[in-house]
Formats: sequence, C-alpha cells, structure tokens
Amino acid sequence: MFHEVHGFGMLWGWVVGILILAAIVIIIVRVVGRQGGEKQAQGRAPLDILKERYAKGEIDQIEFEERKKHLES
Repeated sequence: MFHEVHGFGMLWGWVVGILILAAIVIIIVRVVGRQGGEKQAQGRAPLDILKERYAKGEIDQIEFEERKKHLES
C-alpha cells in the first residue's frame, strides 16, 4: 500500500515539474516577444505610425490631422 501512495506522489511531482517548466517557457517567450515588438515600434517614425493607424481606420481624418499638427510643432 505504501508503494502505491509513494508512486502516486511521484506522479504528482512529475506533473508539477512539467507545469513549472511550461510556465517558465511561456514567460520567456512572452518577454522576448514584447522586446521584439518594442524594438520594431522604436525604429519607426511617429508620423509613419500615425499614417498606419489612419490607413487601418483606427483614427478618423480629423484626429489624424490634429495629431499630425501636434507632431510637426
């Protein structure tokens, strides 16, 4: 009986170990992904980003013109 309980405990140890390892991998992937996105955004000019947002329809023409004036001043 002791061997069955001990074996079951070892199974939980493996499961917990795998979950911890998976969590570490997920965290690393997210951190690296964020840094890559920040580098891309930093390499682009603000006006280019503004034009892209306007082209995607995220902002309307009035907001585009206002923000463009603000960037040029």
